[in-house]
Amino acid sequence: MLYHLLYQYWGDLPGFSLFQFITFRTIASTLTALVVSFVVGPWMIERLTRFNIGQTVREDGPESHLPKAGTPTMGGALILVALLGPTLLWADLSNRYVWVVTLATAAFGLIGLADDYLKLAKQDPRGIGAAAKFGGQLVVATAAAVALYSLADEPAATALSLPFIKNLLIPLGILYIPLAILVVVGASNAVNLTDGLDGLAIFPALMIAFGLGIFSYVTGHAGFADYLNIPHVAGAGEMAVICGALIGAGLGFLWFNAYPAQVFMGDVGALALGAAIGLVAVVARQEIELLIMAGIFVVETLSVMIQVVSYKLTGKRVFRMAPLHHHFELQGWPEPRIVVRFWIITVILVLFALSTLKIR
Repeated sequence: MLYHLLYQYWGDLPGFSLFQFITFRTIASTLTALVVSFVVGPWMIERLTRFNIGQTVREDGPESHLPKAGTPTMGGALILVALLGPTLLWADLSNRYVWVVTLATAAFGLIGLADDYLKLAKQDPRGIGAAAKFGGQLVVATAAAVALYSLADEPAATALSLPFIKNLLIPLGILYIPLAILVVVGASNAVNLTDGLDGLAIFPALMIAFGLGIFSYVTGHAGFADYLNIPHVAGAGEMAVICGALIGAGLGFLWFNAYPAQVFMGDVGALALGAAIGLVAVVARQEIELLIMAGIFVVETLSVMIQVVSYKLTGKRVFRMAPLHHHFELQGWPEPRIVVRFWIITVILVLFALSTLKIR
């Protein structure tokens, strides 16, 4: 919105030409999202507390989580407001990728909101149920994947890029759609599974957004893409503005979600965050890089899958409890130690993924 008002109409005036640059608008969206979080956050937490919108705790979970019962949840609505608002303010709204990503992210947030609401209304941790939640995610992800596929007007926009290997793009054709669905739904659920400790999910999410913002910018820049031997996708650079808003929204939410948390994000935040990350990776054609950067989310998800398969086949559990962070809790690790160590691992993985830009 501001891009159109301040650059397209007043771009000839001194200073207003700045608004044409993605880098400037990315920084602006980050700071705007951070300010929105700080302003809206206390008000939202107060309202959630007043209306007794508190977290329900699984009876079979770690005993250390029992005191967290009643902590305000659905704080992910703050992330959505701080993410979507600045995106609409600072992104180029004539870019169709921007609309696909923002609308799909909002839709995933609504699925999470419905799940959170039913958890509170029924006092049942299952919410809308796994089938309904997964089905809704599939519908939204499929619509987004089909839309992105229809927008592709160059081979690179639907080809798979491999790290470490220059000038190699694997044409996907119609297979682009199931891959996009897998990435978006997988990322959404992976973040949701990881969101079990104070601050555990949000910091890795914003670090991944930082990495994807850089990938998106260079992918959308013909000169940088050619120099770095990565696919050039016209228009993908605007994803950096969305990533900037996600970083600002994430930092603002972390201010209130750090241990001991004043508010939890709930499914409304976790599902939307994961979907946004997955969608940006798909637009920027960096699905493999996302797999690297989101190593913590991947391991957390695999731990749940391994636990379920092992128990069904052998009647034995591989971990003391899944997802993996609960396993470490039951081994006696303090919650802050688990969280910070997972953060450190994510920083290492994001830096490693970024290093592949030059390694190619």
